Amino acid sequence: MTVDQLVIAPVPGTPPCGPPVFDPDTGWKVTRHADVWAVLTDPACQVPVSGGGPPGALAWLRGAVSRFSAPERHPTRRAVGVAILTALDPDELRVAAARLTGEALDRAGDRLDVMAVLARRVPLRVLTERLGLADPDAAGPAVAAAYHPGADAARVAAADGAVAALLAMTPPGPPEAVANRTGLLVQACDATAGLIGAAARHGLAVPPTMPTGELLAEVLRLDPPVRGTRRVTVAPVRLAGGVLPPGSAEVVDVPRHRRPGDP
Repeated sequence: MTVDQLVIAPVPGTPPCGPPVFDPDTGWKVTRHADVWAVLTDPACQVPVSGGGPPGALAWLRGAVSRFSAPERHPTRRAVGVAILTALDPDELRVAAARLTGEALDRAGDRLDVMAVLARRVPLRVLTERLGLADPDAAGPAVAAAYHPGADAARVAAADGAVAALLAMTPPGPPEAVANRTGLLVQACDATAGLIGAAARHGLAVPPTMPTGELLAEVLRLDPPVRGTRRVTVAPVRLAGGVLPPGSAEVVDVPRHRRPGDP
């Protein structure tokens, strides 16, 4: 079976495709495949930039990582993260994750909470050990819970303390290097756990001979852990479904509308 033949159930609540629709609370919502592709590739549609904050706080982390950077600063910061990841061996990561997973399965007995025991712990442990951090289990998820703008005050306060805790256990270095190393860790929390959980759920319905890579490709297409992303237009953007004016915000819905093979 190939990815083209594999069909899994799309995520519940996925909206129907259609022209851009304006929502007074969130801005324009873009759902059609051609429009989503245009927004994600048009340089006039930019990621909302974080303004930064006091050193060691969540706002500081957002302001220093590539994820929320302005176009002129993004390449340099992204290069920091890429360099850190390039030094890691994917095969070694895979072996380490398999070992930790096997140990967890041996301890579990007849029942296992996949999300709590595997999805939220194994990737985090494997990555942080290789990033030189001590014990991030309590801090990483707290930062991830408030990483994207819009989190409530309680989560932001908890994340401020968690960022400080992560920095205390992170190898010293230039601020941008430290921030983007921490950013890699944060992004290995919720999104990675969501992908593992969805793949485990859908994997029950596919043949056991299905290669993991093909299953993950279809899960990323139809039931991805990241359900949407935001962009802000800095110039008019013409889509198949209309024109987005400058200064408008878009929420791009990605599930179901990806075609097989799309990134």
